[in-house]
Amino acid sequence: MFDNDRDEERFVDKFGESVRAMSDYFGLGLQIAASFAFFVFIGYWADSRLGTSPLFFLVGVLLGMVGMVLVLIKTVQKANRDHDSSHHQSTNNHEKDRRT
Repeated sequence: MFDNDRDEERFVDKFGESVRAMSDYFGLGLQIAASFAFFVFIGYWADSRLGTSPLFFLVGVLLGMVGMVLVLIKTVQKANRDHDSSHHQSTNNHEKDRRT
């Protein structure tokens, strides 16, 4: 399947990177779903206790949606910072290589 050991090592490295990236996205999806479900459940529970259906349920839905947006914003900002810092480092490395 592989021409040499180097191709196999490259495959293993790329596969590992893919699994790590996939686990990050899976974790993000799980975090978003759990926070949304938590707020919706709390709203449903409050309505069943207080007899105010669907008031707190809808408040829970809205809070869950706001929470999802905040998590996504935080994640995108972190990804942008990571991308910018890695891009800045690679640019510096290329400039060093050209000088030597």
